Amino acid sequence: MALKIIEIGHPVLREVATELSQEQLASEEVQTFIDELINTRKQANGAGIAANQVAKAWRIFVVEIANNPRYPYKPEYPLTVLVNPKVELLSDERYDSYEGCLSIPNLRGSLKRCPEVHVSGLDRHGNEVSFDVRGITAGTFQHEMDHLEGILFPDRVDDPKTFCTWGEFSERYEADFIKTVEKVEARYAS
Repeated sequence: MALKIIEIGHPVLREVATELSQEQLASEEVQTFIDELINTRKQANGAGIAANQVAKAWRIFVVEIANNPRYPYKPEYPLTVLVNPKVELLSDERYDSYEGCLSIPNLRGSLKRCPEVHVSGLDRHGNEVSFDVRGITAGTFQHEMDHLEGILFPDRVDDPKTFCTWGEFSERYEADFIKTVEKVEARYAS
């Protein structure tokens, strides 16, 4: 089942999400929710989705990139479910990321993201996980972590003149952004 994705203006998107205990995580309610969150991301063609985006202020997000028509330039990344995550920036380097969001339909904007992060937290079974992410996928993890802190991508856009619709992005900016993606991936992707 797919859940309803809430949009900018809904107060839950501005809440700092709450950590889950091991007992909560093991519950049928939370495990069913995780399955539904995965399905919602897939049906919406998102690169990731956070629990806040379906009006649940739990510290859970999902990332998966596989033949995504919304982001054809993003490298594939396996299904990753993170509970109570932490995302640590590993360098002072930044790249210009043109981002969009399932909770802000038809809007894109340019912001700075770090191309190297360390991610830690729990998987859906309560096991501790810890790994590094490099390249533009590091930006996806930062975007989802922002959701859990009540931050939306427009909050991070330095120049509001970069805001555009998806159509305008495709026509005017995507080709240049793909060049940025190729440079970041060549330098940082593992």
